Amino acid sequence: MTAALLAAIFCSIRLADAASAQSFVPPSKGPLVQTANYTSFSNDTLNDTTIVKGKVFDRIIQIWLENTDFETAASTSVFEAIAKQGVLFTNYNAVTHPSEPNYVAAIGGDFFGMADDDMYHVPANISCVVDLLEDKNISWATYQENMPTDAFYGMIYKAPNYASPSSQPYPYYVRKHNPLMIFDAVSQDSSRINRIRTFNDFANDAVNGTLPQWVFVTPNMVNDAHDTTIDFAASFLEYWLLPLIIDPRVNSENTLILLTFDETESYGIQNRIYTVALGGAVPENLHGTEDDTLYTHYSSLSTVQSNWDLKSLGRQDTNPAVSNVFAFVAEQTGFQNTQVPVDHIPQFNLTGVASGALTSANFVPFAAPNLDASGAGSGGVFRRPGLDMTITDDNLPPPVDLSALDTATPWQMSPRTSSGSMIIPCGNAACA
Repeated sequence: MTAALLAAIFCSIRLADAASAQSFVPPSKGPLVQTANYTSFSNDTLNDTTIVKGKVFDRIIQIWLENTDFETAASTSVFEAIAKQGVLFTNYNAVTHPSEPNYVAAIGGDFFGMADDDMYHVPANISCVVDLLEDKNISWATYQENMPTDAFYGMIYKAPNYASPSSQPYPYYVRKHNPLMIFDAVSQDSSRINRIRTFNDFANDAVNGTLPQWVFVTPNMVNDAHDTTIDFAASFLEYWLLPLIIDPRVNSENTLILLTFDETESYGIQNRIYTVALGGAVPENLHGTEDDTLYTHYSSLSTVQSNWDLKSLGRQDTNPAVSNVFAFVAEQTGFQNTQVPVDHIPQFNLTGVASGALTSANFVPFAAPNLDASGAGSGGVFRRPGLDMTITDDNLPPPVDLSALDTATPWQMSPRTSSGSMIIPCGNAACA
């Protein structure tokens, strides 16, 4: 996309809703300019100069926004303009409510029964996408806007309000939107933890040509529309994403950019979210088109697996009904998607009904992945050391209601899981 075309897009975009309680203020002079508004400047760059070729793309950048119904985003001019630069997925679904389990699902292939936004950690013997990437020497990182430092483990961080300096510090960063931090296999591994990075790191890595091949981006709580409006988030995309689309340091001909939301705002409707595939890896003849294939957050996992021929996690990423590979990728990798009849589409808007290791209402232990599952790659199922392979979905004990053991004490430890980890509820309204 040329600069002239980008300017034309800007001219076609209507002004953001002036009635918003907050007004968007760019935190920096540009998306690749470091800023003191992000608390800490980057003090290092990654050394990711080796490229593992993919079948369709060599880099994927996922950008997650918050809590918006499909129709709301679809009627917003910035999103309409962005969709013209790629493929709009009209049947892309979140997998549950609320936010945190969706983030976890997209990284680990399951949300393990999680039904709230409390402070959890998934034990180190449970695999996630990082294991699959490193198994093929594919570099990765996540970039979290307004996280105070690399590897920050805290639940929430209030930073100076750069939009209104006279106001109180604002809780821009929350851990529940930082899924790799929730997996102990990443956050408790000294060789991995510093790849949980800040937006100043993103600027530094991009300028120095060391952006990794798999990138997960979380804007802060106002820029992602969580605490604001879709128009506010649109202004952020004008500032941050649109310039990067024409910047070869970020978007090359082999880059796939996935812009999506975590879930719908309305819980009573199907959990269909506005999602667009952009970037140089999307064929030009598909720009401005729509794809009505059934996709979910698990599809981002299966698409990565298909592109680099990775192993799978043996969870919902291998469930054909919910893990279709993006069609333009599947066509080039030879993966056969599953056509799900309209009357058989799962209900993704259910909340608090799933059993798993991360719920006290329907607790069951963590199960080993299905080693016989077939994923979108050909490498079989990945298994992390230390997992009890005798505990499977076929022989799990009946769910147990442990909720009666919980109290109102904010940081009380819940019962240990089978792998020895603890679930730590937040118990604080500020975490909601």
